[in-house]
This record gives sequence, structure tokens and C-alpha cells, in this order.
Amino acid sequence: MGDHSHGSPEGSGTVAKADDVAQDRFPDPGLPPHRPRIADSDPRAAKRHERQVALLFTISIIGTLFFFVSYFVLGHLGDMTFAELRVQNAALGLGTAFAMLGIGVGIVHWAKTLMPDHELVESRHEIRTEEDRQDAVEIIDTIIDESGIKRRPLIRNTLIGAIALAPIPAIFMFRDLDRTGNTAHQMIESLSHTMWDKGVRLTRDPSGTPIKASDVQIGSVFHVIPEGLNEAENVLNEKAKAVVLLMRMDPAEMNISEGRETWNVDGIVAYSKICTHVGCPIALYEQHTHHLLCPCHQSTFDLANECKVVFGPAGHALPQLPITVDAEGYLVAQSDFHEPVGPAYWERGKH
Repeated sequence: MGDHSHGSPEGSGTVAKADDVAQDRFPDPGLPPHRPRIADSDPRAAKRHERQVALLFTISIIGTLFFFVSYFVLGHLGDMTFAELRVQNAALGLGTAFAMLGIGVGIVHWAKTLMPDHELVESRHEIRTEEDRQDAVEIIDTIIDESGIKRRPLIRNTLIGAIALAPIPAIFMFRDLDRTGNTAHQMIESLSHTMWDKGVRLTRDPSGTPIKASDVQIGSVFHVIPEGLNEAENVLNEKAKAVVLLMRMDPAEMNISEGRETWNVDGIVAYSKICTHVGCPIALYEQHTHHLLCPCHQSTFDLANECKVVFGPAGHALPQLPITVDAEGYLVAQSDFHEPVGPAYWERGKH
């Protein structure tokens, strides 16, 4: 016990521990040795890399121009089939991809092959004095000089062209979403009128076969288009507005509001297939809950309560198509929809 009472002075253990930690530290490896690139010593290699960067920026320009051709030429050929529409969408995507990819890859290739690649370490400090601000300006000027953008007009000009053209496709795409002024009024008017009219028969999609009331059983669902739609001038545009879901319920389970008592035929009802959120097609029907579900954002509509929204982001109930039967027993429309079909935000200009 006596031996253990004599030892290092107080605090010496802490000093020894600190020394051990210091000995265990890895030495600072410093910066790795600089490996010069071929372009640093060979002007021909530098010129070759310059042309490669300019080519990548040119690819970006071509991609933007390809987008314009796809948008303005393919988009104005008149009535387009589904196959042609897919081709246009693919062309728009490819044009945008090459426009962005050309700029991105070009800048990376420029930095890796032509810009100075030496490494340096500087202490960070706050810029406060005028002298510090001048130093910052000099640093920026140095970066511009080292990038070579002043002495490489081929890269500079193609980069300017690529950057100037690349945002333009987005402007046209966002312009199509304009909901102000005449554009909103025209959109609302367009969605307020479809091919449905008094006496127009309900037919199966896509065959166009008329549907009799006796064909519709409780729990069944029919995807419906107006008679004559397949022969319309603009099939896709008209179908996008006029598609309907036809279902039958037990009339005792339906809650019908005043004024809609005659809009169904013994529990057979027809509602727009276009979701009032962002216009996705509704195709899921749960018979036991009487719910219609949109697969895009899970908006849910209650068929027993005139397709009012019970869940999800949809703005309001699905528009109902008033129907009846003709002398031959076929289901026909009483009129067009009484409100615009599709996403609810197009109607904001009316309030």
C-alpha cells in the first residue's frame, strides 16, 4: 500500500495521456504530388479538348432546337394518334435531356482538361475591409483568367449560345399552364363543352358499341365515350373531355340532391372519368364501398353521394352526366355536363 502512495505528481497522468494521443496521430500527408496533364504541355491536345467542349455545348444547342421542332411542328400536325403523341413526348424529353446534358458534361470536361488543376490551401476569413474586397475582386479576375474563357472564344460563344437557348423550352411549357386573362377563359369555355348533347348515345370505349340499360348490372362498370367520337376531327382532345364512367347502384343506397332526381336510370349513373385534381383518368371502383379512386394521388369519390370527395387532394366532386333511355332502350345523354370537367383550378377565374 505504501508503494502505491508514491507516484507521479498530481496531473501527470493527464499529461502522459495527452502525449500518447499525440504519438498516435497520423502525420499530415500534405497535398498529393501534382501530375501535369497532356493539355498543359501540348497545345494540340489543348486545342483538341477545346473543340470537344465546344462540341458538347453545340449538342446542347441542337437539343434545344430539336425540342422546338418537336413542340411546334409535331404538335401542330392536326389530329394525333396515341402513337404519334408518344413519339412527340419522347422527342420533347430527348431534346430537353440533350440540352441540359450537353451543358453539364461540357462544363465538367472543360474543368477537367483545360482549367488549371493545381491545389492550394488558404485560410478562410471574413471579408470586411476595402482591401479584403479588392482581394476578392482579384480572386474572381484570376478565376476568370485561369478558366481560359477570354482566350478561348470557341468555348465562350458555344457556352453562351447553349445557356441562352436552354431555358427557352421551359418558358413555352410554363406558358401552356397560364391561367390568367383570355387563356383561362378559353380553357374554361373549352372544358365546359364536350361532345355530349341531348340524345347522344353512350357507347363502350373504344369500340363505340351502344349500351342498353339492361346491359348494366349492379356493380358493373363501363368505360364510356359519346357516339361518333371515333370519327371526330380531334379524337384525343374530345375524348380527354368526354370520357365517362357508367355504373349501377341500388337506388335505395343513393343520396340524390334536389334537381338531380331524373339524372339516373334505375340507379344507373354516369360521371366524368377525369379527376378534378390534376386530370388523371379514374379507373378503380370499389363496389362494396361505392368509392371511385384516382390512381395518381389517391383522391377518392363517393358514388353513393354524387361522387363527392371523401379523401385526397381533389377540389370538388366529379361532374355528373344526366342520362336517360331512348325508345330502343339505349342509354343516351340528356344534355352536356352542367359544369366544366377536369381539374378544379381552371375554374378559379370564375370566382
